[in-house]
Amino acid sequence: MAVPPALIWEKQVKSLLHYRDLVPALEKAMGIFSRRDSAELVQPVRCTVPLEKHNGFLGLMPAYMEKDGVLCTKLVSFYKREEGSALPGVASTVVLLDPEYGNAKAIMDGNVITTMRTAAVSAISAKLLMPPEAKVLAILGAGIQALSHYDVFTEMFSFKEVRVWNHRREKAERFCQSVSGLVSACDSAEEAVRGADVILTVTRCIEPVLFGQWVKPGAHVAAVGACRPDWRELDDTLMKEAVVYVDSREGAMEEAGDIILSGAEMFAELGEIINGTKPALREKTTVFKSLGLAVQDAVSAKLVMDKLKAQANQP
Repeated sequence: MAVPPALIWEKQVKSLLHYRDLVPALEKAMGIFSRRDSAELVQPVRCTVPLEKHNGFLGLMPAYMEKDGVLCTKLVSFYKREEGSALPGVASTVVLLDPEYGNAKAIMDGNVITTMRTAAVSAISAKLLMPPEAKVLAILGAGIQALSHYDVFTEMFSFKEVRVWNHRREKAERFCQSVSGLVSACDSAEEAVRGADVILTVTRCIEPVLFGQWVKPGAHVAAVGACRPDWRELDDTLMKEAVVYVDSREGAMEEAGDIILSGAEMFAELGEIINGTKPALREKTTVFKSLGLAVQDAVSAKLVMDKLKAQANQP
């Protein structure tokens, strides 16, 4: 008989999930995804349900890893909020299921998983694509994703300078005060990105906020916001001049406004670099357009569940 699912709340997920475990697990998962072997992974493109009254949509993200015995789905709601809104832009729940019986084994907070795995994948893109000896990191946006990206990027890399910009200067200043390292708040997005080696766009913008004429040749951009076909963060100049990498070609063709609206060509998936089937062109200006994959949530949820079981088995 099926037992009730474990309920794992935000604080507990945060205590169990660590970047040192998450990054290698996600690298392996993205390599599996790009092999397109249904014996390893079945993952459809995200299904979306519009929430017109609330100016948002619900996304359903299932994944089944047969060899690993992992069946998982995430329910994630995205909203187009007004600047300064106190309401969340993203809210999510992850459900881990028993693939044989179909019952839920765990229901866990999806916000921590989403922010951490998204930031970890951006860090993987930088590990593969940023210029050697990168010194300056620029972050456009000062919300939850900006914080998770700051955490993993400063854990994995040694930047000499970190800059942050937000539409509201006071929010950028609060961000600087909330982190332990030395971070400077900039008055404009251009000021933040000029001369930066790595640029992270983690905004709610639906129109371009980063322009190619500002970007240093050879810089790496990880674009995280603008997850709808009519939203974008990057302008045509940047998208057409850079070498563009994605997490999923199919997902990008359906959801990535930065790619759809600019007509930019996709060079490779990150998983193809990991698998050695496509090169990492570090000497070029590169853009990684992140949309998020269900398999990323699945391996993250499995890590949380495995850690929870290990704790329960400790004497």
